[in-house]
Amino acid sequence: MKRWELTSQQKLMIFILSMSLYGISNMITELLPEFKVGPVELKVEYFIFIPLLFAILFNPLYAALGACVGEIIFGELLLGQFGGLSELEKFIEFSLAIFIAGMLVTDPRNKRQLAIAAYVSIGIDQLLGTLIDIGKVYVGIEDLEAVPGLPESILAIEGFSFLNAMVISGTLFALLPTLYLVPRLYGKVEPLLGMKPRDGRASSSIGDFVTPRLILLGIVLVVIAGAAEFMSEADMNFFEWEWEFISNMGSGAVWISLGIAAIIFITTLIWALNRKASKRKGAAI
Repeated sequence: MKRWELTSQQKLMIFILSMSLYGISNMITELLPEFKVGPVELKVEYFIFIPLLFAILFNPLYAALGACVGEIIFGELLLGQFGGLSELEKFIEFSLAIFIAGMLVTDPRNKRQLAIAAYVSIGIDQLLGTLIDIGKVYVGIEDLEAVPGLPESILAIEGFSFLNAMVISGTLFALLPTLYLVPRLYGKVEPLLGMKPRDGRASSSIGDFVTPRLILLGIVLVVIAGAAEFMSEADMNFFEWEWEFISNMGSGAVWISLGIAAIIFITTLIWALNRKASKRKGAAI
């Protein structure tokens, strides 16, 4: 069976929709309160299921890249800040997580695959960040920040943080929304955007996807991410800046960023629907 290829316009559409909708979700998490129960910090880190939905239903690569760019634009630049090299670490970790998780799903109707993809997405992102944080402490470029109630061990602290993220964020904001939304959207949302469902592609196994080249590329990207974060912590952070005028706006800047992301998302959605309607009208003629 011939593999179904997306057009350049469809790839751009997926990229922009993932970018803007994930940007909206990021601003919502900025507005949500945080709670502390003893040493445990309860907060919504991100709605990771949003780029995961795009990765599973449409295209893993463009969904992952779109979400990462959306986080930089709406979660950093429009809030008057940019973390420089440290942003490269987050970009690589998050894009790898979403891309790999999306590629693991060969049948969006298979709930077992969806559950694995949900935990893999947040697991890769959190695990890579945890390993780099541990490395920074052992190398000595970052001091150990002990958490009250936990042993003063970086392994214990980071391990607890990892498990906390997996249980709370992984279950509430990855597993449950993915299991609920994907089967309900599959086969219905793709035609609205002028695309075929994923079963229009050739079937493939995980072995076809996990190749030596992908493993090598992943290792190289993780090393680059670690090096960027190490340089950032060692005061070699290039391109870092902050615009105090926007930063001082507080929640006002968040609402402005949210509004811009919403406008982009709605505009792109209308463009996609009009494009599909035009094609249908042309075919009827």
